Amino acid sequence: MQPSRLRRILNLSLPIMAAMLSQSLLNLVDTAMVGVLGDAALAAVGIGGFVVFASLSLVLGISSGVQALAARRTGEGRPADAVRVLNAGLLYVLLATPPLTVAMWLAAPWFWPLLNGDPQVLEAGVPYFQVRILAGVFVAMNYAFRGYWNAVELSRLYMFTLLVMHGSNVLLNYVLIYGHFGAPALGVTGAGLASSLSVVLGTAMYFAMAARHMRGSGFLRGLPPVVERRALLRVSVPSGVQQTSFLAAYIALFWIVGRVGTAELAAINVLNNIQLFAILPALGFGIASATLVGQALATSGEAGARRWARDTVYVTAAGMALLGAPMWLTPDLLLGIFIHESQTLELARLPLRIAGLAVTFEGIKLVLLHAQIGAGDAGRMMALTMITQWGVSLPLAWLAGPVLGLGLLGIWLSQEVFRFVQLAAVLLYWRRGRWARVQV
Repeated sequence: MQPSRLRRILNLSLPIMAAMLSQSLLNLVDTAMVGVLGDAALAAVGIGGFVVFASLSLVLGISSGVQALAARRTGEGRPADAVRVLNAGLLYVLLATPPLTVAMWLAAPWFWPLLNGDPQVLEAGVPYFQVRILAGVFVAMNYAFRGYWNAVELSRLYMFTLLVMHGSNVLLNYVLIYGHFGAPALGVTGAGLASSLSVVLGTAMYFAMAARHMRGSGFLRGLPPVVERRALLRVSVPSGVQQTSFLAAYIALFWIVGRVGTAELAAINVLNNIQLFAILPALGFGIASATLVGQALATSGEAGARRWARDTVYVTAAGMALLGAPMWLTPDLLLGIFIHESQTLELARLPLRIAGLAVTFEGIKLVLLHAQIGAGDAGRMMALTMITQWGVSLPLAWLAGPVLGLGLLGIWLSQEVFRFVQLAAVLLYWRRGRWARVQV
């Protein structure tokens, strides 16, 4: 690989990684700081974080839509049109998210008992979810901005915003969970409130940044033509449905594990948070490949797009192999940050080692999946992920856990089988090349 190509991949992907790590950091900080409150608090935060993003994921797909169209317009030498794509994305968020947020806030006391029947988990989880979902419109706007910055290869611009967001989240958690500086000790609810306030602050900073860097380019003034607004929805809606399916499948997995036991539920919450945190660098490379493939299709065609995706896969595989090593070499060191019960730690140890060995293959899958979404082929990627999640992942988990009684280890192994099936399907789609003929 030429050094200039490696530099371009890293310059684009590293800030994206920081952005993708940002949301996982919100969940990890909440998890770590409520860990001393016990397994019920851990389970409540784990379920709550996933349910928040499952609730918002239909509108969070706007990030993929903005990125795909803005990258193509940038490759075509039409930067003002790329800004108008962002304007349309923000408008869609403003129209769609508030009613969704209100509906989920009102429905929380009804659907939470369906996810977990432990009274302690319910008592902590419902208010945690409600206070986080109230910031839904700000979360979605955050994603729209990031889609644009990624598309125009200016992802580095939001690094400072992320530092401020997460610094404020840690400080507010310290104040609101434990009741320091005269504030009431709100426990798990305080963790949710801290995360929401941090997201609001970050979104305000994004608006200020956009006003400064897009002055004269039409920011918040003008929309793209109707045909492009429809194209934005054609990419965004399938991407949102895909994310909804992904997170809903994880929630269903929590429900299955909850039927095995509360300690197992607390353990898989920590395992999933660590694993998602570990693969987010690969997701950053994947989102970078979406931009590189989208721009290359406008300038050098399918051959150029394939070359950028291949180079990104090489970098991702090397990075993920290094990142996965601590997960299988020193699992207790990682798990001990979050888990303080010896039984729960024992349950989680071997699954984390397995995850550390398999994370490289998950990274390759994410790069090729997002490369095809960046080309505008979000519909087929949506179908692929939904079929494998609901037709392979959850049936295997149910069979391994409640039916065969193989416990958390059996459930975790079943999920690794599912991930390899999904990787094989993504590779097959990529080789066929239909993504290169999608018009956006």
